[in-house]
Amino acid sequence: MESRCENCIIRQFNSLRAMSKEELKQVSDTKTTKIIKKGESLFEEGDKLNGVYCVRNGVSKLSKLSANGKDQIVKLASKGEVLGQRSVISQEITNLSAVAVNDMEVCFIPKDSITNTLQKNPNFTLEVLRHIAHDLKEADDVIVNISQKTVKQRMAEAFLYLQNNFGEDADGFLALTLSREDISNVVGTATESAIRIISEFKKKGLIHTSGKKIGIKDERKLLEVVEGF
Repeated sequence: MESRCENCIIRQFNSLRAMSKEELKQVSDTKTTKIIKKGESLFEEGDKLNGVYCVRNGVSKLSKLSANGKDQIVKLASKGEVLGQRSVISQEITNLSAVAVNDMEVCFIPKDSITNTLQKNPNFTLEVLRHIAHDLKEADDVIVNISQKTVKQRMAEAFLYLQNNFGEDADGFLALTLSREDISNVVGTATESAIRIISEFKKKGLIHTSGKKIGIKDERKLLEVVEGF
């Protein structure tokens, strides 16, 4: 299961691609590979992280607990993403929790490998900055969406996002199955509202369901909902 960082294809998707062969070798010698089962957490909001997690397989939900005790999912991180980067670099406690949505395989990279390289390799520093800036842009989009779009618009958008980013299974359902509660936490609404909108979308023929699974039936109509028609 262990694989050397310098031979790993996944690093092409993240800031590790800017490391030299020598730096990657050092990372590879210090990292550990872990299996995180569905529902288990990689870290909790408020933890002090001693390193970052590079996702080899599976999906993690990154969420923040709101004042009313409900999670707001701000991101779904999949293959190739590095989690905990900002917290390690700023030496602050984490402001998000990361929980496995399905079984995951991750590589844990101790923070020394990251901070040493940051000090020596300007290309790596730039690459890390790019990724953090991209995360900030995504977070801005989430804020704008929640404040300016209706729950139905955000719901339709969430289904299209899941289809575009994670694809469909052989039966035409979204490949990433989220619980109704997770869907409501992505959209930023009560679980009951999410359930109600799902059955409304189903009645109108926009989606089809089977148990927890949801499939998109009419992409054009879903897009119209997003646009506010």
